[in-house]
Amino acid sequence: MGNRGMEDLIPLINKLQDAFSSIGQSCNLDLPQIAVVGGQSAGKSSVLENFVGRLDFLPRGSGIVTRRPLILQLVNSKAEYAEFLHCKGRKFVDFDEVRQEIEAETDRLTGSNKGISPIPINLRVYSPNVLNLTLIDLPGMTKVAVGDQPADIEHQIRDMLLQFITKESCLVLAVTPANTDLANSDALKIAKEVDPQGLRTIGVITKLDLMDEGTDARDILENKLLPLRRGYIGVVNRSQKDIDGKKDIRAALAAERKFFLSHPAYRHIAERMGTPHLQKTLNQQLTNHIRDTLPGLRSKLQSQLLSLEKEVEEYKNFRPDDPARKTKALLQMVQQFGVDFEKCIEGSGDQVDTSNLSGGAKINRIFHERFPFELVKMEFDEKELRKEISYAIKNIHGVRTGLFTPDLAFEAIVKKQVIKLKDPCLKCVDLVVTELVALIRKCTEKLGSYPRLREETERIVTTYIRERDSKTKDQVLLLIDIELSYINTNHEDFIGFANAQQRTAANATKKRVMPNQVIRRGWLTINISIMKGGSRDYWFVLTAESLSWYKDEEEKEKKYMLPLDNLKLRDVEKGFMSSKHVFAIFNTEQRNVYKDLRQIELACDTQEDVDSWKASFLRAGVYPEKDQVCRGVDTVSMDPQLERQVETIRNLVDSYIGIVNKSIRDLMPKTIMHLMINSAKDFIHSELLAYLYSAGDQGSLMEESAEQAQRRDEMLRMYHALKEALVIIGDISTTTISTPVPPPVDDTWIAKEPSPPASRPASATAVPPSRPPAVRGPTPGPPAPLNASPAFGVPPVPSRPVPLVPSRPARVPPALPPGIPSRRPPAAPNRPTVIRPSEPSLLD
Repeated sequence: MGNRGMEDLIPLINKLQDAFSSIGQSCNLDLPQIAVVGGQSAGKSSVLENFVGRLDFLPRGSGIVTRRPLILQLVNSKAEYAEFLHCKGRKFVDFDEVRQEIEAETDRLTGSNKGISPIPINLRVYSPNVLNLTLIDLPGMTKVAVGDQPADIEHQIRDMLLQFITKESCLVLAVTPANTDLANSDALKIAKEVDPQGLRTIGVITKLDLMDEGTDARDILENKLLPLRRGYIGVVNRSQKDIDGKKDIRAALAAERKFFLSHPAYRHIAERMGTPHLQKTLNQQLTNHIRDTLPGLRSKLQSQLLSLEKEVEEYKNFRPDDPARKTKALLQMVQQFGVDFEKCIEGSGDQVDTSNLSGGAKINRIFHERFPFELVKMEFDEKELRKEISYAIKNIHGVRTGLFTPDLAFEAIVKKQVIKLKDPCLKCVDLVVTELVALIRKCTEKLGSYPRLREETERIVTTYIRERDSKTKDQVLLLIDIELSYINTNHEDFIGFANAQQRTAANATKKRVMPNQVIRRGWLTINISIMKGGSRDYWFVLTAESLSWYKDEEEKEKKYMLPLDNLKLRDVEKGFMSSKHVFAIFNTEQRNVYKDLRQIELACDTQEDVDSWKASFLRAGVYPEKDQVCRGVDTVSMDPQLERQVETIRNLVDSYIGIVNKSIRDLMPKTIMHLMINSAKDFIHSELLAYLYSAGDQGSLMEESAEQAQRRDEMLRMYHALKEALVIIGDISTTTISTPVPPPVDDTWIAKEPSPPASRPASATAVPPSRPPAVRGPTPGPPAPLNASPAFGVPPVPSRPVPLVPSRPARVPPALPPGIPSRRPPAAPNRPTVIRPSEPSLLD
C-alpha cells in the first residue's frame, strides 16, 4: 500500500510526458520540492517515509539521527530499486541496505559521535508508484551541542535548512511533536521567515498518541489555536516497539486510522487527520502546480499546431505516385526557381541576408569596384611605357632625326595598351560566371525534396550559363577589337597634340572629383606595434583631398587628417597570427605619413573590404605602388627633343586610354547583363521546363527523396501528437480540480518571543511546567490565572483569568465560586471535563 493520491496522478503525468516525448520535447512540469523541518526526534523521517509509502529506508533513533541533508529524488520507473550518487552503478533492491548505506555514508563524513555536515547525500528511488519528485530530509533543529558537534550547531543547522527551504518551489512540512510547546516551535518560526504569507507551509503534529492522559490537541488541529494559513495535520507514526516488531505500512496506517476514529477529541475530524490525508494534501498541492503549468504548455502546443496547419493540409490527402500531383509540383517548383533567381539578381525585401553580400549585390561590386580596380592596376606602368614610346619614335624615324612627333608612334602605343584590356575584361566575365553558378546552386536548395529534379535543373541552367560565358567573352573581345580598328583622335574628350604638349605628366593623374566630395566612410584598423600604442579601430572619412580618422561615427573628435598628395597604395602580407587583411599607404617622396611612420597599415575583416577601399582610393586619385612615376630613371639617354616627343605622346596615350577605359567600364556591365544574366533569366522562364521534360521520365524526375518522405511522415505524426497532447491536457484539466488558497490568518504569534510557561500556556488551562502547554487538560476547580496572547487582540487580565477564544469574540461571564457546578452536560465517564478555548465558559 503506497501513496494512493500519488498513484492516481502518475498515469496522467505519464500520458502527458509520453505525448511530449512523441513530439521530441520535454514536459517540464518542474514539480515542487518537499522539505521536512523540525526539532530532533520530532518524527520527520517517519513523515517522509509515510509520504513515499515505503517504511524503514531512513535511519531513526533518539537524539540527532539525520546529520546530513538527504536529497531523495523519486523517479517513476517500471522497476523498483534505489541508487546513491556516491555509489554509481550499484542498485539497491533491499531497502534495509539503503538505510544502512545512509548511516555508513553519514558516519564516513561526520564521524560516529553526533557530528553534522551540510554536504547532502543524494538518493534516487525508482518505483512505478511514485512521481518524479524531490523530497528533502533535514537535520533536526537543536540548541545544545553534544558529542563532536560544533558550539554553533544551532546556527549551522539553521543555515543548512535555509539553503533548501528558501526556494519558492519548496513546500515546507513544519513537524512539531504534540507534547511540546507549539507556540515556541522552531520549525514554524523558520518556515515563517521564508514563507511569510504561509502559502507553502503545512503544519504537521506528530506523537499525538504520546500526550498525557486527559489532554488533547483538538483546538490546534482544528486551526483555532495558534492558526496557520494551511492549517495542521495530525499523524501517528510507529512506536519503537512497532519498528522493532517490523510492523508493515498497512498495519501502521490501520492503527493510525483506529486511533483517530476512537479518540473522543479527534473522531469528528478523523477524515482530515492521518498519513493518508497528509498525502492527499501534498498531492493536491502537486495537482495545483500541474494545473497552473497547463496553460503555458497548452499555449506552446497550440502555437506549434498552427504553424503546421498549412503544410499538413497539403499532406492530408497526399499520394506520392499521383501523376497530376507530380505535374503540378514540377510546374510550381520551376516557376518558383525562376522567381527566386530573379529576386536574387534584382534584389528583394524578402529574406534579406544581413551578414554577407550575395547575388546581384555581389555582381554589382564586381562591375563597379573590382573591375575598375583591375583596369587601373593594368593601366599605368610608367617606366615601361616611356621606354616603349621612346623606342617607337626612334624606330619610326629610322636613320633620320625627326623634327615632329610621329602620330604612328601614338597609334602603336595606344593599340598595345588597348590589347592589355582583354585580361581584366575576361577576368570580370569569369567572376560573374562564378557568382551566377553559386547563385543557381543556392536557388535549387528549395528543390531538395526531389534530388533528381534539383540535379537536372542545376545541370541544365549551369550548362546554359557556360554557353553564354563563351558568347559573352567573344562579344567582349569583339569590343576590344572594335576599339583597335579605329583610333578616333577627333573624340570630344581627346586633348589633341596642341594641348598634349602643354600638359605635364602630373596633370595626367588630375582628380576628376569635386575637392570636398566625401568618397567613403567606414571603420578601419590602424596596425601599430605594441611599443607605439598597439592597433586601434577608427572611423575613416575619405575625400578627394584628404584621409581623416575619428574616434567614432559621430565625427566630433578628429584624430588626424592626412593629405592625399604623393600618396600610393601598397599590398601588405597578412600577419601569421592576424585574421585581418591589410594594405598600406605611403608617401612617394619618402616622407613620414603619420607621426614617425613612413607608411600606415590599414586592416579590414575581409579581402572584399580591402578591394572596396582600394577602389575608393582610386577614385580619390591614390593609385597602387607600381603606378608611381619613374621619370628620369630611363636607362636610355634621351636628348631634349626626344624627351619632349615622349612626353607629348605619353599625354596623348593617357588621354585616349582614359576615353577607352571609360567606354569599356560602361559597356562591360551592359554586355554581361544582356548576353548572360538577362538571357539566363529568359531561359529559366521560357525554356527550362522543356529541357526538363526532355531530360528523362517525369516519374523519376519527381521522385521524392527519402528525407522528404520522412519529413512528411514526421510532420503528420507531430501534428497528430500535438493534437493528442492537447486532448490529454484537456483531460487533466477536467479530471483534476484546483483547491483555492486558504484565506490569511493571524499568525503573528509565530514571531513572538517565548514566554515563561507559568504565565503563557498554549492551552486553555494552566498545566504544570512538566506538562505539555500546547494541549487541553482537566479542570479540577476554578481555572488558573491565564495571560491571553496580545497577538490575538485580547489584552492580559491578570485578576480574572479567561479562556482563550481566537475564533470569535467570547462572552466572558463572571467566575463561579469553587464548588458551583457548571451547567454544561457532564463529561463521559472516562473523559475528564475540559474547557474548550473555542467555546464560551459558563462557570460563572
